[in-house]
Amino acid sequence: MSSQDIKVAVVTGASSGIGAACARRLAEHGYAVVLAARRAERLDKLAAELDGRAFPLDVTDAAAVQRLAGTLQRCDVLVNAAGGALTAASVSEADPAEWERGFRLNTVGTLRVTQALLPLLRADGGGSIVNISSTAASVNYEGGGEYCAAKHAVHALTQTLRLELCGEPVRVIEIAPGMVRTEEFALNRFGGDAERAAAVYAGVDRPLLAEDVAECVAWSVSLPAHVNIDQLTVRPLAQAAQHKVHRGPLFGEDG
Repeated sequence: MSSQDIKVAVVTGASSGIGAACARRLAEHGYAVVLAARRAERLDKLAAELDGRAFPLDVTDAAAVQRLAGTLQRCDVLVNAAGGALTAASVSEADPAEWERGFRLNTVGTLRVTQALLPLLRADGGGSIVNISSTAASVNYEGGGEYCAAKHAVHALTQTLRLELCGEPVRVIEIAPGMVRTEEFALNRFGGDAERAAAVYAGVDRPLLAEDVAECVAWSVSLPAHVNIDQLTVRPLAQAAQHKVHRGPLFGEDG
């Protein structure tokens, strides 16, 4: 297989968590991966591991996103995984600047990267756009106003784009994870308070891992080109709904 035949996957937020796991899984599926995130040192390390290419990128920087697009000759899969919750403050007490920052990161960043790479995704028979949203895109909860609002907007962006691209060979896929335990998500939300972050997962038997979400992403883009997974909601077995989480051991095969 020549280098021109190797499919290319671009993954944002690839320095950690779900983004990094998606890059690993897609590399295992034979994609040449382009890893984009702000932390260059982490990107370089992962790119070396995966024989991929690192591109330090802040998805909120329009010029940087255009520079990324300018370095690419093809893009078969785009995974918009950059994002996160920036605060757990209530609506009445939240800093509007945090909401603006969260919206730029989660929603406008997804928009910028998608717009920049869409010409490549439309070429050579089409490609797949995978937006990582959240169950917070459909169900709100106390202390989640900033994140829920941003992910609701990602969901709206995804649905609208799918309608607008109808008839073109580009799949638009939304993966909406529930409770995922990563090294940074809850820690960032609680301003670095490790105790509060750990309490989110306390007693929960096997929250999802980033690798579980990456498996869903890899599966969705491996399907025949005419099959589109509009939205896939994935939760750990212990989480029946946003406000219904079992804390304690689950019955196994021997239970």
